[in-house]
Amino acid sequence: MSHPPSVTEIEQHGVERIPDAERTARPIDLFRLAFGGANTFATCVLGAFPILFGLSFWQGLAATVLGLVTGALILAPLAVFGPVNGTNNAVSSSAHLGVHGRVVGSFLSLLTAIAFFSISVWSSGDALIGGAHRLAGLPESGFSYGLAYALFAGLVLAVCVYGFRFMLLVNKVAVAAASVLFVLGVFAFAGDFDPSYPGVFASTADPAFWPSFIGAALIVLSNPVSFGAFLGDWSRYIPAATPRTRVMGAAFLAQLATLLPFFFGLATASIIATKAAEYVDPAAPNYVGGLLAVSPTWYFLPVCLIALIGGMSTGTTALYGTGLDFSSVFPRFSRVQATMFIGVLSIGFIFLGRFALNLTQSISTFATLIITCTAPWMVIMMLGYVTRRGWYDPEALQVFNRRQRGGRYWFTHGWNWRGMSAWLLAAVVAILSVNVPGQFVGPLGGLAGGVDISLPLGLAIAAVLYLVLLAAFPEPRGVYGPDGPRLVRASDAEVAPVEGPGAAVAEARA
Repeated sequence: MSHPPSVTEIEQHGVERIPDAERTARPIDLFRLAFGGANTFATCVLGAFPILFGLSFWQGLAATVLGLVTGALILAPLAVFGPVNGTNNAVSSSAHLGVHGRVVGSFLSLLTAIAFFSISVWSSGDALIGGAHRLAGLPESGFSYGLAYALFAGLVLAVCVYGFRFMLLVNKVAVAAASVLFVLGVFAFAGDFDPSYPGVFASTADPAFWPSFIGAALIVLSNPVSFGAFLGDWSRYIPAATPRTRVMGAAFLAQLATLLPFFFGLATASIIATKAAEYVDPAAPNYVGGLLAVSPTWYFLPVCLIALIGGMSTGTTALYGTGLDFSSVFPRFSRVQATMFIGVLSIGFIFLGRFALNLTQSISTFATLIITCTAPWMVIMMLGYVTRRGWYDPEALQVFNRRQRGGRYWFTHGWNWRGMSAWLLAAVVAILSVNVPGQFVGPLGGLAGGVDISLPLGLAIAAVLYLVLLAAFPEPRGVYGPDGPRLVRASDAEVAPVEGPGAAVAEARA
């Protein structure tokens, strides 16, 4: 096994399979990246939503734990595809959606990355400018906010261009530093924190309570689920022989560890609701402004450091994966070129959303819509892994990226209609069933008396329909390993030969 390259060496790998000799990462590195990407100010903002939804502190904590554990359980299995195939999860999804159908994962990762990159830049920039205003009297003008966003986004883009090793270094620092600063917040707010904060509901019998509770849990759940399309970006550097339980355990524990920033957001939001209620007005919530308003003066600098360090971590983990995946959808772009293109596009979106469209009030809606589309895709990936007994052909997964045709995962003109149909129907029904009071209520949002059941409905439909389709319309025996399928049967249909550039080499490797 070779030594890892220098952190200042620009990564050249795209989504092609990482050579075994260069797989020097460990599960602890996956933990650092996943935890570092969520141990941030943006997660604190999401952690404040239970209070914004009117829950008490203890009700909000219950919703947070429910959403976090559920999301971590859904997410963890998605970590194994990287070590198995040496590529990202969107490319790995070719095995279940077809070599063309893998664009679904690419599209989901693009939306997720832009959303969470924007949230991190907005929240971090607002905290930096707000803290500087309180400390040094810096004007809170559009120019100062714009300058903060541009500088911050530029730093994130630079780290992403250097690639995996530099990003890993940033997250090693971020995990420790941000955690210490959050713990320091215990001393900053100990005198103001009251766990008996009652919320706005007189009892759980209130008709609006359960929709608010489930809505808050879904906001929290969106954070771990948002990593589903990205885990392979980082775990692909882990050796294939690493036990699957260790890889999944690292991903699961990384999300459980984010209880720290979620708790920080929840606790400080309850303080804001008590001491500066105008900042948690549902019509115009401003968590960052409220946090600065209730913070002691000596804690302004730690808040700014959390914003800077944590925002760098979230931004890099989101943007790196999207640039990597974009280079696979458009193979003429190198990873660096694709990262620059997506970075500039995202920065433009950040300015448009912050200064023209006021999208910050729609974070909860966007996060909910992301998980309603991503969770069914994740279920299909998991069930596909189970039915394939974890066996894949890494060379056949690269057909699309090499501009080839055919191979084990070509199915019907590059589309596996079984997986595509299950995902599409589940995602559509889930979106129609979304119920985010006051923001987005789908035509089927009233099915459960106002409670948002979009996630369990989408998960159930995807799981049942995918297995039914696999049983009724068996996939070719060639997509399964030497031990054959599990739970379903295979057909004797022939696998189309690989055609196109380098086809003979690919067939020889397979």
